Amino acid sequence: MRLWLLPLLAALAGCAARDPQAHVPPFARVPYEKFSRDAAVAIALREWRLFGMPVDDDPPGSRKPPLPDAKPERMEGLWQRVGEYWWLGMNAGSREAAWTGKHDAHGRVFPAADDEDFAWSAAFISYVMRIAGAGPRFPYAPAHHVYIDAARAVSLGRAGWDVSAEPPDGYAPRLGDLICFSRTQTTLRFADLPAGRYAAHCSIVVVSEPGTLDVIGGNVDDAVTLTHVPVTRDGTLASDPRYPWFVVLRVLYNQ
Repeated sequence: MRLWLLPLLAALAGCAARDPQAHVPPFARVPYEKFSRDAAVAIALREWRLFGMPVDDDPPGSRKPPLPDAKPERMEGLWQRVGEYWWLGMNAGSREAAWTGKHDAHGRVFPAADDEDFAWSAAFISYVMRIAGAGPRFPYAPAHHVYIDAARAVSLGRAGWDVSAEPPDGYAPRLGDLICFSRTQTTLRFADLPAGRYAAHCSIVVVSEPGTLDVIGGNVDDAVTLTHVPVTRDGTLASDPRYPWFVVLRVLYNQ
């Protein structure tokens, strides 16, 4: 390589490292189309179909776990897809961006029993938002609590992101919105937000019908899975003995 090219390549690499969207395809980075509910829902449904359209309405932990080699996230064609969730969902240069459904950042296969350390449900949501054209307006993160608390900051009057946290008994989720429950030993409430670092899970609303929402989440049964969630006559989240839903994230789409 000609020596005069080295400074130029180094400068370009430095620019890429400083641009959190350097790795994003132009259609999502520009974006080519407006950031829309239809796009986010279509992308989530596409990924669900890719994983075989699994549905799980059972209480958490009631299903017999699959054998390690039978986990969808570790299957050929799907571990790579989880890797794309990490690569595109995270900002450029993130440590987690090199993970896949069965590899760590060094390309080493981690034991299936350790997959909780590489949980990709937040990466899935980040991927959907990114590919739908959210650009720099969504707080992409490897953990749900980051964007839940960021959304709560918005609903408290602090600008910065196009997502706002709403109480589950006061706002009826729309298509493309996110509903979240805490996975902490002590159940979190909306009034506890922002709550710092905590375990949580969020799914995206893809169908809204009287009495029921269809929501899709990543890393549910080690796959992209659909769940039916009860709602009240007004469309707000109803009491659900399976999941302690405690916040709705209203995504501020362009259309």
